[in-house]
Amino acid sequence: NGGLCEQEKDPKFWTAWAQRTLKNALTLQTLNTNIAKNLILFLGDGMGVPTVTAARILKGQLSGQSGEETLLEMDKFPFVSLAKTYNTNAQVPDSAGTATAYLCGVKANEGTVGVNAAAVRSQCNTTKGNEVTSILRWAKDAGKSVGIVTTTRVNHATPSAAYAHCVDRDWYSDNEMPADALETGCKDIARQLFENIPDINVIMGGGRRYMFPRNTPDAEYPDMAKHNGTRKDGRNLVKEWTDRMSNKKGHYVWNKQQLLSLNPSNVDYLLGLFEPMDLTYDLERNDETDPSLTEMVDVAIKILRKNPNGFYLLVEGGRIDHGHHEGKAKQALYEAVEMDRAIGRADLMTSIHDTLTIVTADHSHMFNFGGYTARGNTIFGLAPMLSDVDQKPYTSIIYGNGPGYKIVNGVRQNITVDNNYQAQAAVPLVSETHGGEDVAVFAKGPLAHLLHGVHEQNYIPHVMAYAACIGQNREHCTTNGGAAGLRPIVSSIAALLTVSRLLC
Repeated sequence: NGGLCEQEKDPKFWTAWAQRTLKNALTLQTLNTNIAKNLILFLGDGMGVPTVTAARILKGQLSGQSGEETLLEMDKFPFVSLAKTYNTNAQVPDSAGTATAYLCGVKANEGTVGVNAAAVRSQCNTTKGNEVTSILRWAKDAGKSVGIVTTTRVNHATPSAAYAHCVDRDWYSDNEMPADALETGCKDIARQLFENIPDINVIMGGGRRYMFPRNTPDAEYPDMAKHNGTRKDGRNLVKEWTDRMSNKKGHYVWNKQQLLSLNPSNVDYLLGLFEPMDLTYDLERNDETDPSLTEMVDVAIKILRKNPNGFYLLVEGGRIDHGHHEGKAKQALYEAVEMDRAIGRADLMTSIHDTLTIVTADHSHMFNFGGYTARGNTIFGLAPMLSDVDQKPYTSIIYGNGPGYKIVNGVRQNITVDNNYQAQAAVPLVSETHGGEDVAVFAKGPLAHLLHGVHEQNYIPHVMAYAACIGQNREHCTTNGGAAGLRPIVSSIAALLTVSRLLC
């Protein structure tokens, strides 16, 4: 019966479920117009809609169900919209231009972070005057605590748009920068992490090597030269940070034991760098030494929520993207399921009454699944029939392009499936590409209903700032019993006329 359970044969089962959903939907007519004390953005890097659906099925199957009927934590959010992800110069975007959109509120060029579209990638002299600030900055300026948690390097594209202004996302340290950029006065992203907003309360992820002088052995891998420090300027940014924070309840940690031995009530500043580069995939994570994304989020919220003014937290499930680029769907989907666990943990630690939580992706991937699979088919499994053209089996999961393209003597290879199996791709590429379709935006909490329909991606931080009464929209913030009065922002017809200027 293809995984059909008995109750599903009874129409009353489906009717009752739909009626429960309907009752719940009717309660949403009473909109939450509280001021958002706290803001959390969960960013699944590369988590397009097919990835969300496949992760849902995987999550259900990991707990012994057929999977399709499972609810992800993000599925429980009451408001869902779509974001258009293009960059100003790219139909299919990258993670830097998109990060500038959903953090700084303006669309930007591919490969650039924290600068507007007048800045040109890799051209240092186009930086000055084109910097744009992020919602993390707006929150900090409003007296909130702020944090960044990622499974990639803390100076990777997504987190860097929160604090850096850089015309090249690859300028991780001065070692990766061209001489002319250094001479013109551009700063590497690692340095900007500590200098631009010097008091970010929580920073957790990977990227240790970019913080230490060249040839400094890594604390965890002292015998592996590839993990040595990279900095040419001789600076030890971690030591500079710990010195500065020594009497401010600041702590630096580089492994799970150190992280979990901290008492968050005695920590006001935390720098956690758990790998020289990106964190390991969750499927390969050493549970003794490396914290999970959920564990990092747990500690982050415990530190940030001590601030009576609330907090802004950016959480990136950053390696969903890497799994897809490598054609390794199993790695990507396990990363997505782990991010969903972290969303569940944050839900338990916050209240929908005063915390606006948004889950979205920066862009999609050339990833999909199909093939008329039966109900409950393992998400990593085969389609039920052989191809009627080449008489070979094929997996349900497939990539439009990437390293999984394998033709031997003019025919497709047979299939083996392990954690690093690369699903078949139609076009051979060393690295699979992003996809260009819209991504989902899930929202809950104060003013979550402002994310409704199809929006430009740069709209997201404007909604978050409006809900929290930070940044540029504050005239509606006359509080009446903790509720943000929703007076319309547009006060003059002149403001509406600017729309005509958009049609370039």
